Amino acid sequence: MNSVTPERIGKYDVRRLIGVGSTAAVYLGFDAFAQREVAIKLFHPQVLGDPERGRLYRHLLMNEAALAGKLDHPHIVQILDAAATDTEGYVVMEYVPGGTLEAWTQPGRLLPFERLIEIIFKCSRALDYAYHQGITHRDIKPANILLTDPDGQDIKISDFGAALFTAAETTQVVGVGSPAYMSPEQVREQPLNHQTDIYSLGVVMYQLLCGRLPYEASNTYSLLYRITQDEPMPPSTFRAEIPPVLDDIVHRAMRKELGARYASWGEFSHDLAQAFRNRSLDVPGDKVPDAEKFQNLRRMHFFRHFSDVQIWEVVGFSEWTQLQPGTQVMKENEPGQYFCLLVEGEARVKKRGRHLQMLSSGDCFGEMALFAPAAGVRSATVETTTRARLVTIRVEALQRASEGCRMHFYRAFLEVLANRLSLANSRMAAL
Repeated sequence: MNSVTPERIGKYDVRRLIGVGSTAAVYLGFDAFAQREVAIKLFHPQVLGDPERGRLYRHLLMNEAALAGKLDHPHIVQILDAAATDTEGYVVMEYVPGGTLEAWTQPGRLLPFERLIEIIFKCSRALDYAYHQGITHRDIKPANILLTDPDGQDIKISDFGAALFTAAETTQVVGVGSPAYMSPEQVREQPLNHQTDIYSLGVVMYQLLCGRLPYEASNTYSLLYRITQDEPMPPSTFRAEIPPVLDDIVHRAMRKELGARYASWGEFSHDLAQAFRNRSLDVPGDKVPDAEKFQNLRRMHFFRHFSDVQIWEVVGFSEWTQLQPGTQVMKENEPGQYFCLLVEGEARVKKRGRHLQMLSSGDCFGEMALFAPAAGVRSATVETTTRARLVTIRVEALQRASEGCRMHFYRAFLEVLANRLSLANSRMAAL
């Protein structure tokens, strides 16, 4: 393998070597035109020129190249550029600096349960997005799940070279994937769908829970035999404090029979979100995990037209608070450049001391701040009457959101205003 770091790869300046594998080296590069750091995966020339395996690796390279600009999701690494010939090939990706999940698969470095579940939940939503683009990853493993921050919970899935483009009915390529994370149907070289990725993510979750793989063997043949024939021990066998609900999720994700395994990413994500509500996980009451935020927003009527990607965007710029009864959220005649959505609980709207209406879960209020002049003031007071969970979105944050996200907010606001006008007309007609 080449040991000399090149000064340039294509149009990109090379800053340093990040890592070396059996098929490629990854470099930190710089795109002078876009003024950003990038990661460049440069395939070893001898790999691409190999008379037996070269064709396979060129196929994997072209797979990744075909995804340039196509997978736009906050938890999938963006492919920015690619080039391939018979003797040279590279893929340019966004640079994700936090390392991989491999660092957290050792018994002495296991993640807290709430962080682990949030990571797996985000993976499930990203892979569901890919599935709806007609793509099955086929090589889900800790090394292909990158952390945006070593101590954070944001992840990005990488390395779609082995992906199966189901929408285009691409023939399965034999010889790709990582044996320890392969599904039984992948081992048997049977037709694959998204459930093979569900199985592999179940294996990743198993390993993150207890610091070991579900199957261990002295050689690859024995390992593949165990994957197709043996039932794994529950993770809690090796780590007693693992809650039963997490044992159950892993067990269902790793079922050998497709009919018994999770049929959809939605089912898998739902059970992960429910695990957040299990008291044994002991998530602090004042901290709402991103996965739970996503699920709460996804269920609300207000966000029904938003895509998953746009929901994640809202999770990123919204503020979440728990409020006691009697908390004044907005005050009449005071300025305010934010609006709110009530996730849980109830609140009262008053004007000049008179009761106007009650707000309940799912209601939006204060949205006129978006349309009012900079010096706009509140026309009414809003006060909680029960314990409540509130989402606050500041006008400047929404103004920085993507165009598609903003358009869906405006559409939802118009629907809210239309419903209020209809209710007001009904009340006037009843007088």
